[in-house]
Amino acid sequence: MKRTIKLAVAAAIALSATSAFATNGDHLIGMGAKARGMGGVGIGMSHGAESGLSNPALITTVKGTEISFGGTVFMPDVETNLGGGYSKSDADLSVIPEVAIAQSLGNGLSWGIGMYGTAGMGTDYRDATGSASNMNMVTNLQLMQFAVPVAYKMGAFSVGIAPVLQYGSLDINYDMNGPATGGQSTTQGVAQDFGIGYNVGAAFSEEGLTVGASYKSAIDMNYKGQLSKASVQFGLNDPDGPGALPAAGLSDHLEQPAEIGVGASYTFSGNTIAIDYKQIQWASAKGYKDFNWEDQNVYMIGYQYAQDSWALRAGYNYAKSPIKEKSAASMMTPGDYDGAVLNTLNLLGFPAMVEQHYTVGASYAFDKTTSIDLAYVYVPEATETFNNSAMTQAMAAQGGDPLAATYTSSVSTKHSQDAASVQVNFKF
Repeated sequence: MKRTIKLAVAAAIALSATSAFATNGDHLIGMGAKARGMGGVGIGMSHGAESGLSNPALITTVKGTEISFGGTVFMPDVETNLGGGYSKSDADLSVIPEVAIAQSLGNGLSWGIGMYGTAGMGTDYRDATGSASNMNMVTNLQLMQFAVPVAYKMGAFSVGIAPVLQYGSLDINYDMNGPATGGQSTTQGVAQDFGIGYNVGAAFSEEGLTVGASYKSAIDMNYKGQLSKASVQFGLNDPDGPGALPAAGLSDHLEQPAEIGVGASYTFSGNTIAIDYKQIQWASAKGYKDFNWEDQNVYMIGYQYAQDSWALRAGYNYAKSPIKEKSAASMMTPGDYDGAVLNTLNLLGFPAMVEQHYTVGASYAFDKTTSIDLAYVYVPEATETFNNSAMTQAMAAQGGDPLAATYTSSVSTKHSQDAASVQVNFKF
């Protein structure tokens, strides 16, 4: 078992340098292949060791010791038109790791440890060509969480808490195609930070019915020199109007928001139906509220049919895009220039706009010790167009930018996703 744990930890460390992309905002829809095969449900249905982050109270369902490790191959397809036609982002393949361990200590007490790639987003237009070239923008946000869930079960009730250490990195680079509008970005490489938070959960399970609730605290992150320098260079929060530097810019804080959720599942004759709801509180999170993100209500439904050695799953996940368009019609209207910049940055660099997820999954147990889980997530294309007229007007008014006239009065993005997950489990 010690050798297996070492391999699992090594796998997580090796994969943690890769990036993820947005699903529910910038959050993955579920932790582990079981959850992802059922639309992300995991608050009111146990997935064994994988439940450590979704609802730590549910690791009490593990008998003995369970080790689960694997990951998700994530394949977003993003295209943006800032002028001169659509260009495709090269950030179209990522690997997202997960390692989870849970153990029953007896007398109702359980504990675990996990390392999870939980969230991220980004685009890569460094090789884009054409009149506007999408500013050759490259953005990359990566988040990974380390958690130690502890849970206690008494009769049909269980409670759990998981202290969380979060690692994050953020990189923003671009070329605004002309010195009069700022030219190349001054963000100067990747910024990194650690943050601390916690997850708490509770569950009631009896006669096939499980009901759960969970709360995840906000985790503040500070990416020095990223959001502040990029936003100043774009002229955000300039009291004297666009182009009259120095602008105030934005803070470097980008807080992963708090979440609150409830869920339920019912199992009968090998069938399980599960429903989860959670709210992701973007509107009150530092950084995201500056980008005008709204709270997301996430609805998940999943189905599983299980026999002794195999299981089949399907699910659906829906959450309205958190990105809200701001007024941006005229540079002469107070606030419209800032609105145009934020509209552009959201769709060009952080297009977390997909809404629907269709999922399928399966499991097969080779013996009483070893099993494998598979999942596939399909996200149909979402298209969004935001006004950025005030920004285009300001660029033209400043003069000196030979490409200012090539930018359109709007920014349009198309975004779809495919993802495949594999999880290997060992029980002792």
